[in-house]
Amino acid sequence: MPTFTPKEYQASALSSIELYFRTCQRMGNADYAFQETTKALWGQKSAFTPLRGFEEDMPYFCLRVPTGGGKTFLAAKSVALVNQRLLHTEHSVILWLVPSKAIREQTLAGLCGVDHPYHAALREAGPVTVIDLDDAKALNRSMLETGTVVIVGTRQAFQVENEEIRKVYESNGALQHLFDGLTDSQRAGLLRDADGGTVPYSLANVLRLRRPFVIVDEAHNSRTELAFDTLAKFKPLGIMELTATPDMERTPSNVLHSVSAVELKREEMIKLPIQLETVPEDKRCLALALDQRDQLNVLAEREHREGAPYLRPLVLIQSEPKSKNKETRDYEWVKRELMENHNVPEAEIAVATGSERELEALESAYPGGIFSERCPVKYVITQKALAEGWDCSFAYVLVSMAGVKSATAVEQLLGRILRQPQAVKRKHEALNRSYAYVVSRDFGETAEMLRECLVQSSGFNRQEASEFVSARSPEQAKLDFKRGEGRIRITPVEVKLGEELDVSGLSAQTKRKVVWNKKEKVLVLNAPLTEAETEEVSRGAVMDATREAISRAGVASRTEAVQIFHTPSERGKAFFVPQMEVLIDGELRLFDEPEAVDYPWELPLAEAYVTEAQLSALALTSRVKEAGLIDVDEDAGRVKTSFSRELSRDLGLAYTPENWTDARLAAWFCKQVHDPGITHASKRAFVAAWLGDLLSQDGYDLAKANRQKFQLRNLLEARVHALRAAAAQNACGEFLFGEGRDERVRVGSEYRFEFHPDAYAPTRDDRGEWGDYCFDKHYYPRIGAFDSKEEYQCACWLDRQDGVEFWVRNLVGRPGCSFFLQKGNGRFFPDFVCKLRDGRILVVEYKGGDRMASAEDDRMIGGLWAELSGGTCGFVMVTNKEWEVLEREIGG
Repeated sequence: MPTFTPKEYQASALSSIELYFRTCQRMGNADYAFQETTKALWGQKSAFTPLRGFEEDMPYFCLRVPTGGGKTFLAAKSVALVNQRLLHTEHSVILWLVPSKAIREQTLAGLCGVDHPYHAALREAGPVTVIDLDDAKALNRSMLETGTVVIVGTRQAFQVENEEIRKVYESNGALQHLFDGLTDSQRAGLLRDADGGTVPYSLANVLRLRRPFVIVDEAHNSRTELAFDTLAKFKPLGIMELTATPDMERTPSNVLHSVSAVELKREEMIKLPIQLETVPEDKRCLALALDQRDQLNVLAEREHREGAPYLRPLVLIQSEPKSKNKETRDYEWVKRELMENHNVPEAEIAVATGSERELEALESAYPGGIFSERCPVKYVITQKALAEGWDCSFAYVLVSMAGVKSATAVEQLLGRILRQPQAVKRKHEALNRSYAYVVSRDFGETAEMLRECLVQSSGFNRQEASEFVSARSPEQAKLDFKRGEGRIRITPVEVKLGEELDVSGLSAQTKRKVVWNKKEKVLVLNAPLTEAETEEVSRGAVMDATREAISRAGVASRTEAVQIFHTPSERGKAFFVPQMEVLIDGELRLFDEPEAVDYPWELPLAEAYVTEAQLSALALTSRVKEAGLIDVDEDAGRVKTSFSRELSRDLGLAYTPENWTDARLAAWFCKQVHDPGITHASKRAFVAAWLGDLLSQDGYDLAKANRQKFQLRNLLEARVHALRAAAAQNACGEFLFGEGRDERVRVGSEYRFEFHPDAYAPTRDDRGEWGDYCFDKHYYPRIGAFDSKEEYQCACWLDRQDGVEFWVRNLVGRPGCSFFLQKGNGRFFPDFVCKLRDGRILVVEYKGGDRMASAEDDRMIGGLWAELSGGTCGFVMVTNKEWEVLEREIGG
């Protein structure tokens, strides 16, 4: 079976899920665990909003992933974590809800396809059966108790008001055997018929008994009370939402992890930026788009001849709707224009509207559909939106004949042109971008509408959207005022006229840009005028000389009167920082993890005992399980239960393995504890000794160990990792600072970190919380948030220094877009990295006075890095605003 390695941002999201599940188990409360996890991940706690009608502290969280980020793959990878880290069971029931039938079929095909990445990811959970609702109505005990069952369905299918699907709630004889042996209390908790009498043998009741974990794809589409009431009927053990645009107001999603568009760009998942050009004339707009496609196609064919995968760039054309009262640029007009004025063969055009479904015909006409090398289609005409679930990474150019007034259609179509073909960066940079051509007279308004679409539909934050929609031409870049706020300097243009100017007929938009001094007969242009706006102002004059003067002033307003400030990254300035390297067995390696230092290590048998902390955790688990933590909500009279560490045993329905011995349990632990640096013999001896010590404890026996084996696995795994970390820290300390260090540790001889112009993704942006200073030397347009006022003041001080060419607010925990120094016990991400005018690199860490004592290892590794750089780098740890220390370092 093929294996698929997650992208770095996907691995990071999965790590966040695992940390949350572990913290839920440790704290026994999903609310507190969410706050604790978000603080550990992002430096500040996020509030947890429980869902009304569900258990108050049920794990409920959301992954925010922009369009093109692979949400389904992440969901499939998460199932193993649900079983192993949250439910502590070898198998479970997963209810996987999607927004439409098209997405359902697409998801089923991927999860069931043996060679598909979704299937490979799902198989990490062990034996898995993937079924739809029709198959689920024939579930049997063997299927449920020997593997994980994933039921994929649309959300609408479970709404009892949907007459067609009411069979989900109706009695089904094929399911009757699943209700054998239930206790009275278990039967009392099941759903009943409409008359409140009989308990139906329904799929809904099977789910209620088995308590599924729920995955909600495109969760922003299911925020109604009805949708949540439907889910509550199944008493889920947890809910994970995946969406690009989480609801943060009506029913707030608990966003555990946000993936940025910058991360997707860096991982070659999407084509950015979107280069926009607005054209007033419809036919010229279409012609420019076709020319753009032709240029891209030349590059794609050239790369294909050199061995790159096949690529045929497509143009998506949004036409206007038909009208009985006036001529419009509808799909027939567009198709006629393509064929008659551009000689496009009809076979190269596909129409996808409500009545025309030519895209669907391509799937059956060509193996691989539109991706087939035999498929001739280059242009797809649509009106409102393409079929849900239709994805084609070959789509590069969006043309909107309808402008951007139809926001919903533009939002959906924008997502179609973002995906990167084969998720691999192309050789020519033009093939790593997307293009939009819009019939419009106002570039600024159009650009803002597209950015709003990226925020509302594709999951970009506003800073990302601002950066990733850019002008195709330098002339229109000067009209992009919103993007240029704080970066565009405009000098008003004044022109003395020889006659009165009638400005009464000007549009409100144009009036905001001009001032007419009637007494002095002076026209002042406070903002760049487009050609159309200049013509509009000229119509208020009578004499040709006046009109010519206004025309010249209009040109000046959008050329020499406008100066755009570009940051160093936008100007193409390179920013490389030497990294620490280690020499191991004659091979120079980047020092980016403790294991880069090769050291012999075996699990010490002297440490193979159950610690007091472990005994305390087990005693707590036992009390939680035995007491059940059952309480009554006095207001509503409902029974409520706290989150249990052994959720999988709820209602006594989970499969319980038989014939376990201490040797078999020890072998199971050995398989579960993963550490490739430990020999099997060492692990086996350690686990056997540790388990023997556990079983010797008063009141503890093999039966209890078997019931708690997942909790024991976690404790054992944490113990092994702690011992490994302690050994690594000692080994790294000796390797880096011990005798002979200079022979095995180097800086920058081969490895350098690059602050890439398109790879800066702050979790939080600076929004002026500590002041309104305008930074001129920050490397990127965006600036990551500062943790304190003193840290902000340090940034201001650096920005004002003549010796600093540019600097960056370094990000914490973002290895792909931030510089770090590896220590034996983790990574040190300094606050600031500066490029000095003399060519040196200066790294600055600001510490509050109360934190200096705990930062000794940071100071040591920073000092070592600077010392080994041969004078090309410097490191300063500043506290109490001691700027003179920085001044000495910058001065050389």
